[in-house]
Formats: sequence, structure tokens, C-alpha cells
Amino acid sequence: MPTRESTTRGFARASGLMQGRIRAATQSRGFAVSRLLTHWEEVAGAEIAAICRPVEVSYGRQGMGATLCLLTTGAQAPMLEMQKERIAERVNACYGYRAITRIRITQTAGTGFSEGRALFGRGAARPTEPPRDPLPEAAEAARDVTDPGLRDALERLGTAVLGRRAPR
Repeated sequence: MPTRESTTRGFARASGLMQGRIRAATQSRGFAVSRLLTHWEEVAGAEIAAICRPVEVSYGRQGMGATLCLLTTGAQAPMLEMQKERIAERVNACYGYRAITRIRITQTAGTGFSEGRALFGRGAARPTEPPRDPLPEAAEAARDVTDPGLRDALERLGTAVLGRRAPR
């Protein structure tokens, strides 16, 4: 029987290469199951994942049950507080046993320290204005130039510059 040659030619999946590092990083933060971090939206649900994210799992001195720390913004904390039991049920379903007995909510500002970034979910799409045409404004700025070649070049430059500027 002929031997089968490898078709990967020495290549390995990136997920396989990173699995050990991800496990070490998540276990250092108390996450025995990294799926809680990587699939937070599936575990907690889209509504909850949009307003918070898991930060740490800490185990008590007696070793009975763990505390899940969730990071959220100050405005969302009361809404999250009312859903603690439901979150614990869903997280424990991910672990497969009653690992989480308490949930602690940590609040942060929208910007700040590296651990305090509060970009949780995709959020609702904001209505956008239709893009404005920068050509009339560029043409108005270059109308006093008498040389037609220079005026055209200035209009193209003005259109490019004004087209990049965010509408106010």
C-alpha cells in the first residue's frame, strides 16, 4: 500500500497554533472556558452582549461558585442589574454546571484606560445624511483664477479635499 503524502506541506491552522496562547491568557483572567469570551454574543444573547462584556471570573476562598465580573457603561448598569439571574443561567449553560454563582457589574466611561473601552456591540446604525457634492464649493473657491488649467487643477484638488472632510 502506498504511503499518503501530506497535503498541508507543513502548514497548520491558525486556530490550532493560537489555542495554547488563548487558553493561557484566558485562564490567567479566570476563564476556564475561553468560549465565554470568544462567543460572548451567543452565550449572553445579542441584547446583553451589546451593553456589556465579561472581564474576569474570580473564585472565592471556599471554592464554591465563582463571580463573573461584567464591564458596562454607567447608563446600562441598572438594566444589566435586573438581568443578572438570566445572565448567570446562560453562562452556566456554557460551562455545563453551576460555575457562576454571583455577577458583579463594573462601570466605565466610553473612553479611557485600555481595559475600560466600552465598545461592546455593533449598536444601532445612525441615520446618515446623503453625501454632499463638493464640486460646487470647490468651483466657487477657484472661480477668480484666470488660467483655465490652474483653475481646473484647483477645482480637482478642492473636490478631493472637501470630499474627505466629514460633514458637520
